[in-house]
Amino acid sequence: MAGMRQAPFGGQMKKLIIELDGQWVLSHRGDEVLPVDAIEGELSTLGIFKCGGGTLTSLFVFFDENKIDAAAAKDKVTGVFADLYPAEDASGLLTLSVEDGGTDVSEDEGGVANASEEEDDDVEFDVFDEGDDGQAVLDEIDRLAGADEFKALAWEIADIAPEIRRTGTQEVFFNRCYLFSIGDGRGLTTCLSLLARLAGGLGLCHMSLSPVREERPSPRGESADAFGDIIRILENGSKKNVKVLCVDISEWMDRTESAPFKAFLRAAEKHSEEFIMVFRIPFVDKDVAERIRFSLNDLLSVRSVSFPPLSGDEIKQVAASELARMRFSLTPPAWDRFFVRISEEKSDGRFYGINTVKKVVRELVYYKQLNNARKKRQDTQINKSDAQMLCRENVSDGLSGSEQLARLVGSESIKKRIEEIVAQIELSVKSGSEERPCIHMRFVGNPGTGKTTVARIIGRILKERGVLRTGNFYEYAGRDLCGRYVGETAPKTAGICRDAYGSVLFIDEAYSLYRGDDNSRDYGREALDTLIAEMENHRSDFVVIMAGYTDDMEKLMEGNAGLASRMPYTIEFPNFTRGQLYEIFASMVKGKFKYDERLLDSANVYFSGLPDEILQSKEFSNARFVRNLFERTWAKAAMRCQLNGSKNVVLTGDDFEQASADREFALKTSKKTRIGF
Repeated sequence: MAGMRQAPFGGQMKKLIIELDGQWVLSHRGDEVLPVDAIEGELSTLGIFKCGGGTLTSLFVFFDENKIDAAAAKDKVTGVFADLYPAEDASGLLTLSVEDGGTDVSEDEGGVANASEEEDDDVEFDVFDEGDDGQAVLDEIDRLAGADEFKALAWEIADIAPEIRRTGTQEVFFNRCYLFSIGDGRGLTTCLSLLARLAGGLGLCHMSLSPVREERPSPRGESADAFGDIIRILENGSKKNVKVLCVDISEWMDRTESAPFKAFLRAAEKHSEEFIMVFRIPFVDKDVAERIRFSLNDLLSVRSVSFPPLSGDEIKQVAASELARMRFSLTPPAWDRFFVRISEEKSDGRFYGINTVKKVVRELVYYKQLNNARKKRQDTQINKSDAQMLCRENVSDGLSGSEQLARLVGSESIKKRIEEIVAQIELSVKSGSEERPCIHMRFVGNPGTGKTTVARIIGRILKERGVLRTGNFYEYAGRDLCGRYVGETAPKTAGICRDAYGSVLFIDEAYSLYRGDDNSRDYGREALDTLIAEMENHRSDFVVIMAGYTDDMEKLMEGNAGLASRMPYTIEFPNFTRGQLYEIFASMVKGKFKYDERLLDSANVYFSGLPDEILQSKEFSNARFVRNLFERTWAKAAMRCQLNGSKNVVLTGDDFEQASADREFALKTSKKTRIGF
């Protein structure tokens, strides 16, 4: 693109043309990643090449000869080919040639070199115009998981670009701004970079060396200078070095008519030809996004682009691509474990989309390579046992759901009630009735009484009986369903439900969604309304289990009649007895460690001595308390064995007595004495 090259230090660009034998490429058409894509992926990680498109049998890359000479660049490519295809002879399959990629200087509109007009402080060497061609960027955009509206925008820009270049009406393009409705971890930075590369590659503008800048207003509320830093960025822009400027306006979604916001919009409109403006908000309802777009549209022409959360298929697409890049793959049973791990990642309410998926993939590959190293092998297929290492849920015992239920300590009445409910649901499903029943449930009781464990087992049983398609387990606290901003709650709750289709959605502390008032700023009511609709519309495709204290859950149901009618099954979880608490502790010990008999004797005495006021307290955490005490005993034993130089951990009575003497456990056995008595 003559007249559009730029860089601050006058380097000489070189173009390296990589050509592959056509018949050899055809022989690899069944690979998960085509040879050109595999080579491009590896070269891009080296940091010295900028890939610039090509065909199925060729690839163009650019490099700065001040950093690497042509011979060394060819050697790098040959080395990458050898690493990717060690059994192949590169000399007969790979042809490399170097051409002049253009002088690396800025040129003004008359074609005269003019490096002095560079106004940015960029120091990194990152070229877009020379290396990016519009079609190559479009192909990259098309490979994104989901993001259909962004893809449509990219093709719309590509369609109009030739006409804009022909008529010289670039202001038509710069008059357009974009409102991205996108959640955390959904690939915002990637999409902004692709938008910059597309604009430069299509010849619509001359992009800056560092073409993307992400900003958010200062947290100074309604202060007149809340957007001051961003306005100063706009005022220092350059038509010769355009940037994509993305401003996160999430905290201003309900203040777009305020004076500081309007001042910011006027500055954006004034400097529209120096920036491609993107406004970012979280993924919200369409009507909320449209209201914000309408407000922005007073001064700017704004196009909305929505990025829904990744679906299960799209998560798999991202993971498979990342695995293929590292030359690994998953077996079908391993994919099941992968999604169990994803459900666990989502259960804390802080799932960061693509970033979390890639993190899980890297963990999978790490443990696989660790196994390979220890077993002296080179296996690139990750199996179920490899993937299970990442999951918190232990399924390695191979027990069925019914067998797991039978193994639970105590709670015989709960086991019987669950069998009745499962039998009733199973009969309704097998009857062939078109009107399938609601299968949602309420679990009521104090903490640590087994609600989460039983909910997970129910999912497995219903999967084994053919009632649920998947049987995975998604656990959230009630307030996890609420968004932070207006319009964010409904799509967030709907997305959580969508993830759980075919599985169990367990909502602990569900009563926290209902405050019993009309506070419009509390998004709990909106979450409940969305949840109730999902429970009705997908009544037979997933199980919603709400859990909490008995009294609080009763208030929730009384305040939401539509919710109570959609949860026909209630299971009460009583506190464990002293004997059952001891049995739980003993089962934990016997399942993991060697121990001396005095350990269990000491534990029996301890649990037998727990006072009634502790056992009956609303704050007593039952089995959770037992687990904490068990883990503290284990920690005492581990430290003792480490100091003694022993490789095997054996739990002793002394270990237990030291653990139970710690403050949080010792207090449980000390009865309060009134002063003066």
